[in-house]
Amino acid sequence: MFSLGVVGILLVVVSGLGRKIFWWSVLWGCVAMYLMSLGLWFSPLGLAGCWSEVLIIDSFSFNLVSLTLLVSSLSMLASVRDVEKMNNKSIEFVFGVLVLTMVLVFCFGVGSLLNFYIMFEFSLIPILLIIMGWGYQPERLQAGKYMLLYTVSASLPLLVLVILMLTKGGSVFWGWKFLEFEWSWLVTLCASLAFLVKLPIYGFHLWLPKAHVEAPVAGSFMILAGVLLKLGGYGLIRFFYTLGLFSTLVISIVFCLSLMGGIIASMVCFAQSDVKALVAYSSIGHMSLVLGGIYSNTDWGWLGCLLMMVAHGLCSSGMFFLASETYSCYCTRSLFLVKGGLVLVPGVALCWFLMCAINMAAPPSLNLWSELMLGISILSYSTMFALLTGVMTFLSGLYSWYLYSITQHGQYPLWVRGMVVVEEYISYVISFILVFLLGTTGMMLMLF
Repeated sequence: MFSLGVVGILLVVVSGLGRKIFWWSVLWGCVAMYLMSLGLWFSPLGLAGCWSEVLIIDSFSFNLVSLTLLVSSLSMLASVRDVEKMNNKSIEFVFGVLVLTMVLVFCFGVGSLLNFYIMFEFSLIPILLIIMGWGYQPERLQAGKYMLLYTVSASLPLLVLVILMLTKGGSVFWGWKFLEFEWSWLVTLCASLAFLVKLPIYGFHLWLPKAHVEAPVAGSFMILAGVLLKLGGYGLIRFFYTLGLFSTLVISIVFCLSLMGGIIASMVCFAQSDVKALVAYSSIGHMSLVLGGIYSNTDWGWLGCLLMMVAHGLCSSGMFFLASETYSCYCTRSLFLVKGGLVLVPGVALCWFLMCAINMAAPPSLNLWSELMLGISILSYSTMFALLTGVMTFLSGLYSWYLYSITQHGQYPLWVRGMVVVEEYISYVISFILVFLLGTTGMMLMLF
């Protein structure tokens, strides 16, 4: 974290040399920090675990820190054409992404629950500024309002709980031992509600599709889908491991609602006419499996949650980037008009096939292993959920196949001809996919 701050200060100095140098310095600085984080896993000291009131370093936190650095560098790479080359307030955009990256890194690494809550809420400010400043349509104001109302109102009970714990225990350290506190169903609900909305669970998810549809590629498609949604899963894992909130009726009810909501969200995907909205609702289905793995209270389920969060962070970033590039080519996101990708740009159609195959958990992707581990952990909780898990997995493969077939087959519209320089379009996509595959390989080595 200290080295990340030093890099940020150096990049501020470098910014005086020019806009383009500052942009690429931040981008490659994030890449260097990501590679450095991977190197720590193969050091002789290792990362067995370092817990203190200031810093936490273990498998959960460090994996998500590495994911944050990777997705931030990919988001800036994806915004080169729309922001840097057009000089669309590129310096302000870089500062926004850099501040958001540092806040997320601190959020995943702090050792105090109070500091985690502060960083948890502070992460809304940079993402809101990015949505408002570089969004596409006037509806971005409504999207920002929805995001603030849902997340801030749901986190207020958590703030009250943190203050009560601080006044009674004198410390809110993410410790190994359970804190001495009288838990009830109301306290459990207050501790979980903020993270359930952040995941989000079905029923509190309306802010997510609106924010995805209206935000720019780096603000929504990459960081919002790739990292910010993982704050909910990370917070639940820390809360449940530290405070031991497993033996309540609320947990069982939320468990059932999450799986049922995942099925409903997967079915809603087939009713979407917007490419971005379809991918956003698919994220809700995947996060429902993560919630089931957390509530299963097994080591296998928690490891599956970690794998799913990393795999979904990479896969969703790739799909949202391809959706953005499809919009720049067709000037529309409607599934009724986006046709003929195989004829228009065959290289991009290959990228769509790879992303949809990974999203439907095709081997040997991380999604396959994470879904297997989460399915086993959910069945270990209760075999009654076998049908729900099977239906959700089937629908996941079905809407991924539906998205690929409806966008890449058929006759493309006549107005698409000559609107985009195809060589430049493919070069951006191929460069993103290459970095994406390198990041996936590094994550697989780091996790296994």
